[in-house]
Amino acid sequence: CETRGHLALGRVRRARAQGREMDRTLLLCKPDALARSLNFEIAERFEAKGLTLAGCKMVHATPAQAAAHYAGRPEAQRAQLVSALTSGPAVAMVFVGAKAVGAALEIAGDEDPAKAALGTIRGEMAISAEANLVDVPASAEEAEMQISLWFSASEMASSATAPPTAPPPTPPLVAPPLAAPKAAAPKATAAGPKTDAQAEESASGKSKSQLKKEAKKAEKAAKKSGGVPPRESRPAVSLEPPSGTRDFFPDEMRTRSWLFSRFRETARQLAFVEYDAPVLEHEELYKRKGGEEITDQMYNFVDKDGKAVALRPEMTPTLARMILSLGGKQLLPVKWYSIPQCWRFETVQRGRKREHFQWNMDIIGEPSIAAEVELLAAITTFFKSLGVTSDDVGIKVNSRKVLSATLKLYGIVDETKFAEVCVIVDKLDKIGPEPVVELLVEKEVDEAAARKIVASLSLRSVEELKELIGDASDEAVKDMTELFKQAEAYGFADFLMFDASVVRGLAYYTGIVFEGFDRKGELRAICGGGRYDELLTLYDPSLPAPVPACGFGFGDCVLMELLAEKGLLPKLEPQIDFVVVAYNADMKYYALTLVARLRQALFAVDLLLEPAKKVAKAFSYADRVRGKRVLFVAPDEWSSGKVRMKDLRAEDEARKEVDLPIDGLLDELARMGITPAE
Repeated sequence: CETRGHLALGRVRRARAQGREMDRTLLLCKPDALARSLNFEIAERFEAKGLTLAGCKMVHATPAQAAAHYAGRPEAQRAQLVSALTSGPAVAMVFVGAKAVGAALEIAGDEDPAKAALGTIRGEMAISAEANLVDVPASAEEAEMQISLWFSASEMASSATAPPTAPPPTPPLVAPPLAAPKAAAPKATAAGPKTDAQAEESASGKSKSQLKKEAKKAEKAAKKSGGVPPRESRPAVSLEPPSGTRDFFPDEMRTRSWLFSRFRETARQLAFVEYDAPVLEHEELYKRKGGEEITDQMYNFVDKDGKAVALRPEMTPTLARMILSLGGKQLLPVKWYSIPQCWRFETVQRGRKREHFQWNMDIIGEPSIAAEVELLAAITTFFKSLGVTSDDVGIKVNSRKVLSATLKLYGIVDETKFAEVCVIVDKLDKIGPEPVVELLVEKEVDEAAARKIVASLSLRSVEELKELIGDASDEAVKDMTELFKQAEAYGFADFLMFDASVVRGLAYYTGIVFEGFDRKGELRAICGGGRYDELLTLYDPSLPAPVPACGFGFGDCVLMELLAEKGLLPKLEPQIDFVVVAYNADMKYYALTLVARLRQALFAVDLLLEPAKKVAKAFSYADRVRGKRVLFVAPDEWSSGKVRMKDLRAEDEARKEVDLPIDGLLDELARMGITPAE
């Protein structure tokens, strides 16, 4: 915040020197935004709009401050707004720029997310009108009032005539731990500018003499510790992962491992083999493939060898590189799959992160429609294995050949124009038919033809397709008809529907393209793919002919949203067969021999590392780690050649607590039907 504020000063001065009028506005990231770690993402959107950060601080609003902030709101709304703002920490920011107030209102969107436009903060990320993430003032007057409420002159870097004074250090833009006590909020004072000393004294709630004493004390402590500040005075480190990324704690990791195992099981059933590659790739792979969206969103940099590299945004270019590296030694076709982690710097929203894992399945070297059918069979087999039915999800299918034939009917044959049209008509669901027609006309498409093109995107059956294009593309109709015939024979035709509006990626795909969707229409695309016969020749023009290829990508973020919504995520617990407990220090060596024997037999065994002084402690530990059984290594039982087992999950009282022979323990466990957990 401090560095950005000082940079803002220079920009404001330059703008005024050039005669541009600059104004400022307040952005208040409310407690619900911090709870979801969205404050950085929100600030980035304001900066992307050309606004400059001039002040930033974390605040804990008191009821009086919140009431002053919402002074202009109707009384009926005020109580709820005050309650929401005082529920936790918030971040107040001041942005400077041309028409800053209007720009902020546009970025934020309608206060009711249901009415907010797609692309605005509230339209994409807010949950409800009560939890709508941000507040921005409605007028320049309101902006100045709110800025003066949250910031003193010393905390701003907005003066255009004097060099900036360093603002006081502010906490990082992250929510503090929930257990952290609230900082004392500044008390309301009479209107008028404060001196730096007054501002500091007001903010801390301490007198000037107290502050001096604490400063001397801190100086002495620093000298004593060799200049290392005490822990409580060191700058806080964010405990949250970077925006758009995820930590996988053990519970989440179990779910992720379960999901990956289902990916692998489906791939095994369809005889695909797994491959992998480095997450760091040559940047040129993605630039050559093209696509402005991917190249703009790459995490790319020049490494210490001076090479341009990137964290892979997708896996298909890497697959093409690997196939080409074999120099024709690999017999085709091949059926390969992978579960790579991919990285893109994109807008974070429901079902979309900046990193995600993606199940990729590809068939290289098979030109017939049977390859696409096999991929669709994999997707539907996977869905069925999870309990997801054709009532829950569907797969829209289209073809580049269909759109190409349709465009030719209306005089569009140029390849460059085809790519431009693809990009425009892909916006149909977002902006509606009339704006799409206007954009096509701007690209010199005749208006009558543009309206027919838009109308053709409403086709929903192969029969309607035949009526529209007739003999214009027998190959397109033949491919589509054959695909649905094979899907019927396979038994998954109920998942499929022809949809001429699926045009995403058609500038890249060369044949069939498909996209998975949820029937409720609440989630973004679940999966997508198609045929890309020209990718390998793009990387190696010396190839004598294009190499047939098709595949799909299946992201984990949207899928997890879908499974959670349908109640299909399993409740997974650690698979611990035994917790071994030594009665005292003398018995721990015997406990270790028992642990070694059980682990050698492939049982999952945990060991209470310190002998249990109390039996209750042993049971408490076993319950916490979700162990199934406890084995007590105690002097009396051990001397008689036995070990006591308590089954924590058994319903049969006779089996809850038994003594087992040490010699032949494994045989006795097998006789009881106790085998290693999978």
